[in-house]
Amino acid sequence: MRLLSTPSRLYRVLALAEVVTWTLLLAGMFLKYVLQSTELLVRIGGGLHGFTFIAYIAVTVLVAVDQQWKLKDLLLGIGSAVIPYLTVPFERSALRRGLLGDRWRLREEQPRSAPQKVVGLALRHPIPAALIVIVGVAVVFSVLLSLGPPTEWFA
Repeated sequence: MRLLSTPSRLYRVLALAEVVTWTLLLAGMFLKYVLQSTELLVRIGGGLHGFTFIAYIAVTVLVAVDQQWKLKDLLLGIGSAVIPYLTVPFERSALRRGLLGDRWRLREEQPRSAPQKVVGLALRHPIPAALIVIVGVAVVFSVLLSLGPPTEWFA
């Protein structure tokens, strides 16, 4: 469970995963739309990116609640996933500004609000919480996949 050992470690891994999956998706789009080649990499990269995007949002909320981010920082964190390659600069900025701690605060402190209670429970029981989050992300991902590509949602 080294991945979950600190908020900064988990957030860095997800920020990097976002960059990798953005790269796969953009490379696939280049092959499909510019070179008029295959759409296989769009399907693979798009699927991986969609799943990672949802996971990054979930982790952003988890870290924001645990580390007591301001709403502005939470929205910037979520927004950084929308623009390609912005998650890593945001993660570096958050680390410099002290938003990413070296310990999970709600593992030790008494939660006050409902979101803090949920996050505190998840941090004290990481395996069941991780399974619930993975299933939740998979359900959201499946629903979005059934709706088709985002470009077709409003057409």
